[in-house]
Amino acid sequence: MNRVIVHSDINHCYAQLEEMRNPALRHVPMAVGGSAEKRHGIILAKNDLAKAAGVLTAESLHEARRKCPDLVILHPDYEAYMYCTEQIKDIYRQYTDRVESFGLDEAWFDLTGTKRLYGDPLELARRIQQEVYQCFGIRVSMGVSWNRVFAKLGSDLDKQMGFTVITPENYRELVWPLPVEELIMIGRRTQLKLNAMGLFTIGDLAQTDGMAVTRRLGKIGGLLWRCARGFDMSPVLCSGHQEQAKSVGSSKTLVHDVTTLQQLRQVCRVLCESAAARLRAAGLRGWVVSLALRGTDLRWKGSHQVRLMQPTDLASDLTAAVYGLIDRQHLSSLSLRSVGIQVSDLVCGPGFDQPDLFSRPDSRSRQRSLEDAVNEIRVRYGYDKCRMASMRVDVDLTDFDPLGHLHQVHPVGFLRGPVN
Repeated sequence: MNRVIVHSDINHCYAQLEEMRNPALRHVPMAVGGSAEKRHGIILAKNDLAKAAGVLTAESLHEARRKCPDLVILHPDYEAYMYCTEQIKDIYRQYTDRVESFGLDEAWFDLTGTKRLYGDPLELARRIQQEVYQCFGIRVSMGVSWNRVFAKLGSDLDKQMGFTVITPENYRELVWPLPVEELIMIGRRTQLKLNAMGLFTIGDLAQTDGMAVTRRLGKIGGLLWRCARGFDMSPVLCSGHQEQAKSVGSSKTLVHDVTTLQQLRQVCRVLCESAAARLRAAGLRGWVVSLALRGTDLRWKGSHQVRLMQPTDLASDLTAAVYGLIDRQHLSSLSLRSVGIQVSDLVCGPGFDQPDLFSRPDSRSRQRSLEDAVNEIRVRYGYDKCRMASMRVDVDLTDFDPLGHLHQVHPVGFLRGPVN
């Protein structure tokens, strides 16, 4: 292989880290999840004993306890998890400066140029896997390939501290039989479009006419076709490399189900305020506003978006756009557990506010000053110190800090550089 790219995945990350902190948890069924009363959650991760009892990731705490009455549920400690996973990635950084995180529990690292110092890169990757286990007791599955897409697929093939090597000689046997949705960047909607074309496996996608896929899916279709054929030459970025954000989002799993449009609007307003504050803090504005809804089973109820007349970083603009999306969907009956807002197609800088013919010329600058002042109060004294009166109508739904860890500035997309 002309490159040696490794993808590492900490299996059942939160649960393993809790077992590392308290080894006694290895002997009881245990899961990491949210509060049963406030329902922040669902099962986020579970250990092997909980898995054997039938506990599933993303199911409700009530359902998990029904299956396993003795289940120990721990609240997530994200700061500790971030610290521990960085310690693991520091082991990778001892051997290469090209270590790129992909979420908390995953990372790529490039061992292409390490042979002179450390010998065979494949053997080095195995030694690194064992070093992580010996130092932390953490099982990490690894996939090795000449490109990032196949390396990630390799780490998914064997989750029990597996080590899978995908080469130009064996990828047709290992990769092509996999379901097409296993390929990174293929979500449910893209999967359905590919299935409608008769493409059900990665091999089906790779062996079809690339132009036909591009015509059906647009630019992303051609990109997926090339990835399925192993033509990904995107680099692993150096540690600490910062990319411009691709989107800014806020989401919330709610204390009780949203059943009315008024409740949905209240939650959306809080999330829009969070997204707008993050945009201004990052010096960004966005053109596209998206609304994502999940039902009580946490399956997608729908995702809708609108392109604005001008890019914005104002909560008032985002809220108006989201309310418009809600109205256009003609939602007659609701039973929602999770709501998410995302702002994308971002641009840098303050830009120029197009004045509204029917408003004061300085109305947008005044609105921005108002929102900045409100945000400063919240940062200094707490989010609950300055809120709209309408947010007190259903305190259970809106009494949360939207600036918490679940509301993120998302990095640029997975692939960069040439995909030949």
